[in-house]
Amino acid sequence: MRAAFVGKGGSGKTTLSALFSRHLAHSGARLVAIDGDINQHLAEALGLGDDETFTAPPLSARLGEIKDHLRGDNPRITSREAMIKTTPPGRGSRLLRLLGDDAVHTHHIQEVGGVPLMVTGEFDESDLGVACYHSKLGAVELYLNHLVDGPGEYVVVDMTAGADAFASGLFTRFDMTFLVAEPTRKGVSVYRQYRDHAEEFGVPVAVVGNKVTGEDDLLFLKEHVGDDLLTYFQHSSWVRAHEQGRPQGDLEPHNRHALRQLRTALDSRTKDWTAFQEHAVAFHLRNAAAWADRATGSDLAAQIDPGFRHGPDALGPTAA
Repeated sequence: MRAAFVGKGGSGKTTLSALFSRHLAHSGARLVAIDGDINQHLAEALGLGDDETFTAPPLSARLGEIKDHLRGDNPRITSREAMIKTTPPGRGSRLLRLLGDDAVHTHHIQEVGGVPLMVTGEFDESDLGVACYHSKLGAVELYLNHLVDGPGEYVVVDMTAGADAFASGLFTRFDMTFLVAEPTRKGVSVYRQYRDHAEEFGVPVAVVGNKVTGEDDLLFLKEHVGDDLLTYFQHSSWVRAHEQGRPQGDLEPHNRHALRQLRTALDSRTKDWTAFQEHAVAFHLRNAAAWADRATGSDLAAQIDPGFRHGPDALGPTAA
């Protein structure tokens, strides 16, 4: 199952992404965490020390090689240049199994705090004024488009802040979106934007309150979010100590319970491969018409394989 953590900048979504990833890893679950934020801090939140370095190459650094691997022998995709971030798989494409022995997982994962982690890459100086961050996220979208995750397997993505997470079709690639909201007017204003966008595409969103310090904070969230409030995290001395580089003791009992509630909500979702593929096709056609046909000089609608059905049954000898 796939979970995205979204929310206003500073809401704590990276912290909760890390806590949830560690919670899953400590339970023995198979998972991959992905840092998809323009500010790449998930490794540090997972416990990467000041004297340690994340050495696995970012996904965006080898996007061409990733495209070559994923397109496989698909005759509808003629080259890496003709493959864009929304290109859906078809017959002949290489589908991925989570943590499989493939060119994506093998080269781009580094374990941090017991969690297998991939990163999109930072927005560097060469990108200034000539690129948007969604060019980095394209590798994540392609990865999720070609991944067949099975029962008991998880992908946790720390997404970009604010409504910017809806600037591409990536937001439809998840089984559950956890919107992290502080008990403030700014915190819940982002929720309203997400709710309206998500409802249009049937994307499930659950609100996770964060930095709650008392009953007044909880009542504020309930008033503005209503039944979409799944659970909440109290202000955590353990998290603050961890962020200061002096981890000690255990996460507070209430916050551990909230992590279990997140997993229960995610596990209760039913994987809908048909809807997943329909969304992939819809956003590919949108991108083709808006810019990609002109950019590639091709009719990218022809990349859609009407006979392809995504999911476990599509796994074959070309699946990594």
